[in-house]
Amino acid sequence: MTTHLILATAGHIDHGKTSLIRALTGVDADRLPDEQRRGITIDLGFAELDVDDYRLGIVDVPGHERFIRNMLAGATGTDLALLVVAADDSVKPQTREHLEILRLLEIEAGVIALTKCDLAEDDWIELVEQEVRELVQGTFLEEAPLVHTSTETGDGLDQLKAALCQAAGRAAESEQVRSMQGPFRMAIDRTFTISGHGTVVTGSISSGQTSVGDDLTIEPGNIPVRVRGLQNHDQSVEQVSRGQRAAINLAGVHHTAVTRGHELAAPGYLKPSRRVTASLKMLQSAPRALKNRSKIRVHLGTAELLATVRLLNCDLLQPGETAKVQLLLREPCATCWAQPYVLRSESPVVTIGGGQILDPNAELIRRPSPQQLEKIDELGSSNVLVRAAAAYYFSGLRNCHPETLSFAAGVHDVGSVYSQLVEQQEVIEIDMSPGKLFRIHRLVFEGFQQRIESTLRKMHAQSPLRSKIERAKLLSHFAYLQNNALVVSAVEQMRIDKRVQVTEHGVSLAGCGPQLSANEQKLLGQLIERFKQAGFKPPSVKECQQAADRLERVVPALLELAVTDGDLVAIGKDLFVHTETEQQLHEQMKNSLENGQGLTVSEIREILNTTRKYAVPLVEYLDRTGFTRREGDVRVLVNTPYPPKSP
Repeated sequence: MTTHLILATAGHIDHGKTSLIRALTGVDADRLPDEQRRGITIDLGFAELDVDDYRLGIVDVPGHERFIRNMLAGATGTDLALLVVAADDSVKPQTREHLEILRLLEIEAGVIALTKCDLAEDDWIELVEQEVRELVQGTFLEEAPLVHTSTETGDGLDQLKAALCQAAGRAAESEQVRSMQGPFRMAIDRTFTISGHGTVVTGSISSGQTSVGDDLTIEPGNIPVRVRGLQNHDQSVEQVSRGQRAAINLAGVHHTAVTRGHELAAPGYLKPSRRVTASLKMLQSAPRALKNRSKIRVHLGTAELLATVRLLNCDLLQPGETAKVQLLLREPCATCWAQPYVLRSESPVVTIGGGQILDPNAELIRRPSPQQLEKIDELGSSNVLVRAAAAYYFSGLRNCHPETLSFAAGVHDVGSVYSQLVEQQEVIEIDMSPGKLFRIHRLVFEGFQQRIESTLRKMHAQSPLRSKIERAKLLSHFAYLQNNALVVSAVEQMRIDKRVQVTEHGVSLAGCGPQLSANEQKLLGQLIERFKQAGFKPPSVKECQQAADRLERVVPALLELAVTDGDLVAIGKDLFVHTETEQQLHEQMKNSLENGQGLTVSEIREILNTTRKYAVPLVEYLDRTGFTRREGDVRVLVNTPYPPKSP
């Protein structure tokens, strides 16, 4: 079975990369007329090489410093590298920079080729070889084979193929390659149109597979497209997969709407964002320290974007140091967990560092807490459960579907991992509606409860004469979440933990309640007793205020407090009765209506021994609460259970 891998060249301009590829494959990777005229590689070139059981899709990158952005676009998705050094010229600036870029892209296997060996003396070649070995010391190429070659004489080409075969074997066993199963994804490095066929995009497939007829999406932009045709190195095929170069003919999009930097992926897999959380390692060769909020260039996949870097655990990052950062991108970019990236300074443009994406769709972290920094570390964990739990932590109050773990945490067995998170109570499931769950990390749920507690404390302070906060008022405070089920679930857990008290009248924070003076407490008692004695002829609020003398302004609040505490019942606007009077109302009306005959308001007034002024709102209260029902001019009993007396 053939294993497909991507091989990228690297090295200084005019060191013979393209000539070496031509000698190995018979393909001239300089496809542009200007490249052939000037004899240098400007943009990406492509070829294919079979070495035993491995088929290498070769990306030939430019070596000139002005085309580093093209080199970075070509190196994305690379499995192994061929570092090329001319024997007659030795190590040069772009040799060093390309090697640093390959390290930042976390390539794990490769071969070193000394080219133009026919143009140098043996003593000089020995010195060049020594300099190359010093250069690669401590890198993934430290133990790599170094092959002497000449494209003019053909010397070393067979040995180079054998070395590439061995390196391909190591690359195929690397964690990077083995972990790239999953939904289809390809970073687009070229787009063009063919008459009669339409839009064609090319790139190196980093994960999954796709077939003719499949529906895919271009990101950023969420542009739906369909695969009309596929080619792999000029051969029409029905399917392409991870590790292959592909040209994909797309239906549903004009070629001008697609550029280098876009991603072609399975629908719903990628979620473009302008904020990512990442690890960052500054190169030892970086010209200066990196300050917080510096403007930089970010290379992600085939995209180059301007961004601001926010240092999360330090204020200044020196060359050679590491940090956790957030990259605030000028434009949305589609990334995924563990994707490597490269940073280059804005001016002068040099490579200064790079790292891995940890949260590809991050919320802004303004002042990271110790807990947040700990969870950022866990995002980079090799333990899939640990990093999946951390991904849920950073999803915050956004409902994170389990399938998102593939993109957000590199999880392949999504169902099993998610089930374990729920079983371990790291993730809590909340029923929002039949068949719809809201999923939230345990610590986020606890933090949300603290927000509710803080909100209740403020509401108690704003209404010191109220013992309960209406449930509707609390829900309205969190209306921006558009998720009442989350608030209700959090309050219920707080009730179980005895942090709040919940009644039909509202919610109160444990230890908080009305702060009444001695005179206010005395007046409250007097008001309750007055309503008790008044029965079905209760006093108005204005009458209560007139009797309260100097405390008249607190009477409305005291009446509301009495309602919240269950001593009074609000019948209508500015009309209250004692709770025992309400019980009597239900009992008398039930006894009078049990015969099935309706009663008029006048008849009800006589039964209650009150006036029409009170009878009308009392009857309307019974209608409103579903105890009676109006049929023409009479009220009849509704067959509902008799409501128990409020505790």
